[in-house]
Amino acid sequence: MDKLIIEGGVPLTGVVHVSGSKNAALPILMGSILLDEPVTYTNVPDLRDIRTTFKLLELLGCPNAFENGQVTVTPGALSPEAPYELVKTMRASVLVLGPLLARLGEARVAMPGGCAIGARPVDLHLSALEKMGARFDLEDGYILGRCRKLNGAHIHFDFPTVGGTENLLMAAALADGETILENAAREPEVVDLARFLIACGARIEGHGTSVIRIQGVPRLGGCTYRIMPDRIEAGTFLVAAGITGGELLLRHCPFTELEAVILKLQSMGMDITATPDGVLAKCGCPLRGADISTQPYPGFPTDMQAQIMALMCLADGASVVEESIFENRFMHVLELMRMGAQIKVSGHTAMVRGVSRLTGAPVMASDLRASASLVLAGLAARGVTEVRRIYHLDRGYERIENKLNAVGARIRREAE
Repeated sequence: MDKLIIEGGVPLTGVVHVSGSKNAALPILMGSILLDEPVTYTNVPDLRDIRTTFKLLELLGCPNAFENGQVTVTPGALSPEAPYELVKTMRASVLVLGPLLARLGEARVAMPGGCAIGARPVDLHLSALEKMGARFDLEDGYILGRCRKLNGAHIHFDFPTVGGTENLLMAAALADGETILENAAREPEVVDLARFLIACGARIEGHGTSVIRIQGVPRLGGCTYRIMPDRIEAGTFLVAAGITGGELLLRHCPFTELEAVILKLQSMGMDITATPDGVLAKCGCPLRGADISTQPYPGFPTDMQAQIMALMCLADGASVVEESIFENRFMHVLELMRMGAQIKVSGHTAMVRGVSRLTGAPVMASDLRASASLVLAGLAARGVTEVRRIYHLDRGYERIENKLNAVGARIRREAE
């Protein structure tokens, strides 16, 4: 197990290249199950969750070869079982459920385990697939799904679930007839999945809105598809520029998809502009406090909550953070307080009072985005910060210490 040692207090300056999106790549890669021809993906990030997905696809009958951000998947004789040994390490594995039912008429997928940041129940996925003709049983910790053929249905989600929308998009692509998804998730990663499926021959309209219409087709073929840039990684680097008082140029930064984050950072005093060369972020004035409430897209993303809280710790005045998506996503608070932050949590709300400086300390990462917030705090802190359990960080950031060191940070990776 590794840890990061960070010597803080250095303004970051230079150019950062934003990697491909993990949250877009995972469902798109699992969409390979739907195809009857080879498919090539580019701009694929080299992350733990991505490597796990490759192993899962291999077991399901989709051999693949990954090198330098490009992977070719060759669907073959499919197997319906996604074993617990892989599913337990990555909750997104449940996204194979819809494609397997659409292609094979059966699926045996291990129930996802617990999640540090809160419950992520799959009941919305199952109830929607039942409306399309699937039947489910729970046996020895596995979801057993069966159907003769999925049929189009009119589905209204109680909550705009990202995973549920993605699972149903893939299932409906090969179903008989039309499927309508109401109150569908509008996240850019859902749009990227829809664009990929369309490139393979699917008939989809309305992606990016709350109502998506899918006309099922008999088959889907292969294509070459480029994964969108990672908006959460990009947002993390924007905060890195602000928290260190530096200046970073982000290449391949999804500016429009980050509007809610950029507007909030600008309100705190950062200067962020789109240029022909990329997105330029700098902070030359004192930061101001701000209030946020996490919401489904296009609102402020829950995946940026921990990172902007690290910035708020050094902003003048008070800030209020309301977490409305996950019930247990303030676990980074106690670690930030170990570094001198002043934060008070009440239920789903955190009150942050800015301090003049943070001080390096040993801290423990509890989840992916909490890890990023502690790295950001360490970049700004006086002294040395040790961030432990960074296997969380490696799930969503492609060797983040290398990118940060290239723009002036002083970080090294060591074995614990």
